[in-house]
Amino acid sequence: MIIWGAFIFLVLIFLALDLGVFNKKDHVIRSKEAGIWTSIWFTVAMSFSGMIYWLFSSGIIDNPTDLTPGDAVLKYITGYLIELSLSIDNVFVIAVIFSAFGIPPIYQHRVLFWGILGAIVFRAFMILFGVALVNEFEWIIYAFGAFLLYTSYKMLKTGNSDFNPKESFVFKQIKKIYPITTVIRGHNFFIKKMGLTVATPLFVALIVIEITDVMFALDSIPAILAITADPFIVFSSNILAILGLRSMYFLVSRMLTKFRFIHYSLVVILAFVGFKMIFSHYVHVREWISLTVIVVSLLSGVIFSLLIPHKQEATEDF
Repeated sequence: MIIWGAFIFLVLIFLALDLGVFNKKDHVIRSKEAGIWTSIWFTVAMSFSGMIYWLFSSGIIDNPTDLTPGDAVLKYITGYLIELSLSIDNVFVIAVIFSAFGIPPIYQHRVLFWGILGAIVFRAFMILFGVALVNEFEWIIYAFGAFLLYTSYKMLKTGNSDFNPKESFVFKQIKKIYPITTVIRGHNFFIKKMGLTVATPLFVALIVIEITDVMFALDSIPAILAITADPFIVFSSNILAILGLRSMYFLVSRMLTKFRFIHYSLVVILAFVGFKMIFSHYVHVREWISLTVIVVSLLSGVIFSLLIPHKQEATEDF
């Protein structure tokens, strides 16, 4: 429990420094700044693999799945890259939500900060619950695998183009429960209007982002559980990926239309992980193979996006 407590304390320090020091003043996050912070978070996550190796080699942390230090590091990196890659779809949805509710770029970081903080809490419960299910009922791995295959198929057929935040169930329920205004006054989530406390679009966007993140976690957490059922590796890889989601949003959201084939990379990754879970008791896929599939899928999506121009772009060039 000391290790878990120390990790959570470290995460809280990162969050406090983020909002209280580096982003104390609201400002528009430019691509250069987003790129720097994305690199920092990626470096922190990769450096943590050294801590994983030390924890498992020294034996000071529980090792319920009997992992060697080397395997623990591979599973951690694979889990981190899975979560990071699946977050790309989340970035698209966040961009749509901000656009739908008219959130100015200067306040988007603050909304994402509180959204990430809530996501950490929700995912902690979901991870612990998911790990307990996998360890208690072996057959649940087949259900998770089938769910991931269904998700990959649905993603392939529909994509995200039909998502409308203002038509979502969450938004309609918020309107019933609490008065909402279209006025944005600074970075306030609530303001006084005619003597009544009303929720601003920032609060509405925050709640919708929070709920959609929980929905995305239904995909990403089973995907990581396909890699390992070790609770600390699942939790640490997931949380460190989430911490880098804000900077990645400001970096990637501006390039989503350019890297349109990334969506198919995520379909391949989800399908691969789904099949891996279903056949886990019959075929053992080594961790370096899983890592290779993830990296090659992402790189292929980027390369094809750069080499094959969009039809509209090709027409304009002609």
